[in-house]
Amino acid sequence: MIKEIVYRLNKELPATVKLVAVSKFHPFEAIQEAYEAGQRIFAESRPQELLAKVKRLEELRAERGEDYMSGIQWHFIGHLQTNKLKMVLPYVSLVQSVDSERLLNAIQTWGAANGKVIPVLLEPHVAAEETKQGFAPEEVYEILQKSSEYDYIRFCGLMGMATFTDDESVVRADFAALRSIYDNCRERFDSLAADFNEFSIGMSDDYPLAISYGSTMVRIGSMIFGERG
Repeated sequence: MIKEIVYRLNKELPATVKLVAVSKFHPFEAIQEAYEAGQRIFAESRPQELLAKVKRLEELRAERGEDYMSGIQWHFIGHLQTNKLKMVLPYVSLVQSVDSERLLNAIQTWGAANGKVIPVLLEPHVAAEETKQGFAPEEVYEILQKSSEYDYIRFCGLMGMATFTDDESVVRADFAALRSIYDNCRERFDSLAADFNEFSIGMSDDYPLAISYGSTMVRIGSMIFGERG
């Protein structure tokens, strides 16, 4: 079932849109099945779970050869605490959910100490729920204004979430607000434009709508893997 859905999604999605399979709360065997169907980007939201899956893959490579699942990429999409960076940053190709300047500064410090540039997406907050993390739009612009201070961070774009609601007009308004912030970033900071080209919005319930607003990454979990295990 996982394979069929991955095949269908990859056939359906525009060439400009990357499929990010949200594998959080699902076993490594589910990741293997999706990988066999051609899926390469997997997203986790808890540092301990990401690290456990990385270690499981290391065990399998010891058994089957270093090339086993060599094309896999890990993204982190959850709220990342600064004391958990060492469980995440060595392994991910993108941190999608940078939601505070404190976290950004901690990533910069870790990158400098470890000689690694970390690709990130900044996460503006536009949704109605107060529980969602993220920057105000002006805070995003302020950070990008001083991007040269972050020499161990590569700013690759924005990640956002719409309000959790069945009201499509609310979701549309949130996506439009996120798109406006993204467009403003690219216009105001054209020196970053070569890297700043990812716009990660859309999940299982709203990804077709997200694509209509220019999403370059859709984060799909339950549609691929079923409800959380």
